[in-house]
Amino acid sequence: MVDKIRVSLLGSTGMVGQKMVRMLANHPYIELVKVSASPSKIGKKYREAVKWIEPDEIPEKVADLPMVSTDIEDHKDVDVVLSALPNELAEDVELKLVKEGKIVVSNASPFRMDPDVPLINPEINWDHLELLKRQKLNKNWKGLLIKNPNCTAAILSMPLKPLERLVKAKGIFVTTLQAVSGAGYSGLPFMAIEGNVIPWIKGEEDKIPREINKMLGKLINNSISQAGLQIYATTTRVPVKIGHMGVINIVTEGKVNEEEIKKSLREFRSLPQEKNLPTAPKVPIMVLDEEDRPQPMRDLQYYNGMSVAVGRVRAEEGLLRLIVLGDNLVRGATGITILTLEVMKELGYV
Repeated sequence: MVDKIRVSLLGSTGMVGQKMVRMLANHPYIELVKVSASPSKIGKKYREAVKWIEPDEIPEKVADLPMVSTDIEDHKDVDVVLSALPNELAEDVELKLVKEGKIVVSNASPFRMDPDVPLINPEINWDHLELLKRQKLNKNWKGLLIKNPNCTAAILSMPLKPLERLVKAKGIFVTTLQAVSGAGYSGLPFMAIEGNVIPWIKGEEDKIPREINKMLGKLINNSISQAGLQIYATTTRVPVKIGHMGVINIVTEGKVNEEEIKKSLREFRSLPQEKNLPTAPKVPIMVLDEEDRPQPMRDLQYYNGMSVAVGRVRAEEGLLRLIVLGDNLVRGATGITILTLEVMKELGYV
């Protein structure tokens, strides 16, 4: 019998929080025991505080949990705090908990680029958890802070990792087509996006290159040596509910072998797969050969949304093109948080 990891969840009533509640409902060893949201909801039962939008009913184990505050007193008896807080609230709340001794695994952006804070996409850079040793030495914190990447960076970084050894990139040009759910449940008015494309998303074009270069960087003497990739991102919002797509053009030195690229993507595996972790997709990258794939309506379901789909792989002299698609709420947020905690348990950080 595996000992349960008792967790609390900040931001439990939002879109990502609800998906976290559902994904943890039947987890073999992570047990959600406390839920937290805005002050106006404290004391209510979860079922009373949430406007539930996930498929199926609210899990019974959670439905009658009382909503608690974000104060340390309400989280002292849990092993780990998971955070789905909005960025504008996360920094102060999470930092207070970490300073008081809690382990916090967070999906919010503050501290992602702090050199002492690991930014984890588990298949890509699980070894960066070693930074926690440096964090203990350098920060005046009693606990630990671990961050997950921006949802788009999480999806885009998946195919870039196995290509490192095959492709010498002179420049990477990315255009994203990002679903409206990336802006939150009420984050984008219907009239703004219906039948429309918005060719700019605040902050995304800076986050993507910074975060990918940190994740693909090498861990040397408890520090991250950035990957140094020249990434140029154009981010757009499209009228799709779920699924972030990236059209990636890599300027290469010479021609690369198209079949070798596909084989490398298909065969990519990492520690989460080797350890058969519960949330890890058996095949992290699904390579599709059809000319018109991947598509959000058809290709988000692989391994419960934890795989990314790659298609339109084409190699020419000096250029490699591919299209990647991922579930921004699962691979880009909820699932990556849970899988990060599973890796931490496997490696003895929890």
